[in-house]
Amino acid sequence: MNRPIGDVLDLQRKAFLRDGPPSLADRKAHLAALAGQVRKYRDPMGEAVSEDFGNRSRHETLLAETMATIMSLKHSGKHLASWMAPSNRPLNRLQHPFASARVHYQPLGVVGIMAPWNYPFQLSLVPVGQALAAGNRVMLKPSEFTPGVAALLARMLAEVFGEERVAVVESGPDVAAEFSRQKFDHLMFTGSTATGRRVMMAAAENLVPVTLELGGKSPVIVGGDYDLGKAAGSIALGKMLNAGQTCIAPDYAFVPAGKAESFGRALSDQIATMYPTLAANPDYTSIVADRHFERINGLIDDARAKGARIEQINPGGEELGNQRKIAPTLIFDPTDDMKVMQEEIFGPVLPVMTYGDLSEAIDYVNAHDRPLALYHFSNDASAQRRVIERTTAGGMTVNDTLLHVAVEELPFGGVGPSGIGAYHGEAGFRTFSHAKSVLKQSALNFGGALRPPFGSRLEKIAAMMIGK
Repeated sequence: MNRPIGDVLDLQRKAFLRDGPPSLADRKAHLAALAGQVRKYRDPMGEAVSEDFGNRSRHETLLAETMATIMSLKHSGKHLASWMAPSNRPLNRLQHPFASARVHYQPLGVVGIMAPWNYPFQLSLVPVGQALAAGNRVMLKPSEFTPGVAALLARMLAEVFGEERVAVVESGPDVAAEFSRQKFDHLMFTGSTATGRRVMMAAAENLVPVTLELGGKSPVIVGGDYDLGKAAGSIALGKMLNAGQTCIAPDYAFVPAGKAESFGRALSDQIATMYPTLAANPDYTSIVADRHFERINGLIDDARAKGARIEQINPGGEELGNQRKIAPTLIFDPTDDMKVMQEEIFGPVLPVMTYGDLSEAIDYVNAHDRPLALYHFSNDASAQRRVIERTTAGGMTVNDTLLHVAVEELPFGGVGPSGIGAYHGEAGFRTFSHAKSVLKQSALNFGGALRPPFGSRLEKIAAMMIGK
């Protein structure tokens, strides 16, 4: 896209008003075309991400980008007819004896989508697909940290959609700031909480409604009744996927008092099995950029300087060189004055904390910002119920990590500092739609009794409605 952002927005809005809402058949065709491009470019997608990261496991891209996007698009296509159907609502027949009430779901118009760098295809194309399913035009701003991905996205989308339907805006942070100030009908941003605040402030200038998918420190609580080795396997996968550069990755782990060492050994064993080597291992992903690499190392150094015990998991004892790879790192005895307990880590680093009673862990979680995700490992139904009911998080998986995000039937989103609004599946369709209430009045109605001059008839109706 070479023309100014505002010009493209005007182009799309005029096309939307000219053509009206697309039909069910058109929307399904848009989803199928998008899925076709993902299948066509599955190998170049893996290559583009890996080049932007320095090294990114092609299997991680296949799993978390290609498969996740296709599954989302297929789910939307399968259920779109029922989502689009007007929803009949029951009426109080004393008030409206012969009227009918419905909610019609209409496209908003032009949706702006600001995508992040960590899963740059999935977190671009899934929202694009859901906005198209809802009948909108879309402007997509990929992250400047993944320029190769942005160029490929522009190519993929241009081949099947005209600029009137889907446009890709490339370039850096200055363009992102301009993008967030546009008069979209809805703006979706995925990224850090700090940047999300700025995006929301910019959107507020034009009263643009926003969906913010942010992050935060997602806790893991391991129950005393749960097998440590089994928990460690799930936590290792959740933490190490994409080298921890996942918004719902476990950010710190709570284990029962006296079990920190055993948990550390179990986690080390699981990670060593998954990644017997690191330096030349194509499955072990690099940190996306120098500044993020330096930031994560700074968190480790700060924790060490403030008294934490640091344990790196490097099964081959390798020098990692200049590949921006950080060995999986456990931080024991962390304290709240350490930066690693204040910032979202977004890397292969896991602080390990202990608790005496489950209420201690719950109280700690509740004393901090509400997280995007929370994980609880326990076979005790009562303990599960306590954690579910007494904590607030965007989403939760019990006895595993990450998997709730892959269930299209569940809304995905944050709460408080971890986000505003939700998408995925029907929730995404609703997010990108306007629910218009429509009351259809009957020829037989009480309208005459509600107009002046008022008299005894209105008094009788009011007495019947109000009751004694």
